[in-house]
Amino acid sequence: MVAHSDYERDNRVMRVARALAERGDRVQVFALRTQPGLPARQMIDGVLLHRIQDRLQKDEGGALAALAPLLRFTLAAARQLGRAQAQLPGGVFDLVHVHNVPDFLVFAAWPAKLRGAQVILDLHDLVPEFYASRFGARAASPLVAALRLCERASAALADHVIVSNHLWCRKVAARSAAPEKCSVMINHVDERVFRLRPRQRAFGEGGPLIVFPGGMQAHQGLEVALQAFARLQRERPDARLHLYGDGPQRPALQALARELGLDGSVRFFPPRPLSDIADIMAQADLGIVPKLASGFGNEAYSTKIMEFMALGVPLVVSRTRIDCHYFDDSMVRFFDSGDAQAMARAMQEVLQDEALRTRLVEGGLACASGQRWGRHRPRYLALVDGLVSSRREAPRRWAEAGR
Repeated sequence: MVAHSDYERDNRVMRVARALAERGDRVQVFALRTQPGLPARQMIDGVLLHRIQDRLQKDEGGALAALAPLLRFTLAAARQLGRAQAQLPGGVFDLVHVHNVPDFLVFAAWPAKLRGAQVILDLHDLVPEFYASRFGARAASPLVAALRLCERASAALADHVIVSNHLWCRKVAARSAAPEKCSVMINHVDERVFRLRPRQRAFGEGGPLIVFPGGMQAHQGLEVALQAFARLQRERPDARLHLYGDGPQRPALQALARELGLDGSVRFFPPRPLSDIADIMAQADLGIVPKLASGFGNEAYSTKIMEFMALGVPLVVSRTRIDCHYFDDSMVRFFDSGDAQAMARAMQEVLQDEALRTRLVEGGLACASGQRWGRHRPRYLALVDGLVSSRREAPRRWAEAGR
């Protein structure tokens, strides 16, 4: 597997790598080193992790500045894959699973594909839409058009394309890959990490705790969340808001919190490993997902929703196209996206209405149970087995065809 991410914080990559290792497959992951002092190679839960490039802070700046480390990582991944492949008994991987962003990272698998490896391209995000949102580009701009061409070329190299939600799968199937080559795999809940656990604090002890874990990009709507929280504090001065994560918007959000006079009640924390963040989320009285219903955020699936549900934490969620596709009012308390007053009202309603909290927790638990990874794991393993079988059958078919 290849992923330009921190393996120990990327639940999508960890989940599939560990599933393969647990059944006895030999799995290697090529990823980033995001903290100084971490070893270049480490065995984690049966997965051999190679940290092949440093990213000790989030990449910032313009589009070209963000491109350079991605290109370096792609070249490093291709080189390291080649070295690792040469050490295998058969001299080739059976399968290389590449996780975007970027799409062109799939070309790191080119040497393995030339020797017969099957290749999966896993589209966590749609890069053209993500780029347009992050850098304010028009959908018709030449750069966005070029990114669509890159998506198409990347999908052409892959033997199969996994897309992270159903709305995006329709787009990819319409513009970049044949529908039969695509499948959907949302970020299913890993029930071994996100599960009900005893709460260490009673509701209201020290004031209600509201938590947001995730990236701090513009589409996440965290400016709206801070404005809404300032309104909530007029009714609940003891309320606290904790945000875990990083991203290009973090400095501006910290400045806005100071401007709104929220220094004592809003706290910013760095990202945490998956097991740690699950424990933190479990102690929240309320989870929030304030995404903007415009551009990228309108169709970007929020993994944290299902994770909060599995932990038994009620949620306030902005009304976006993707979240209305997967959830309803029995599972989350929706509010109109971008409306700070509506969000404040929704948070206050959930915090003060015990019957509503109970209903949301029960509805969320039922939803998360149906989407837990254990139920969908066999589908991923069957996909891998089918691709590997086709690779191993190909030489026999070619031989028979030549008779």
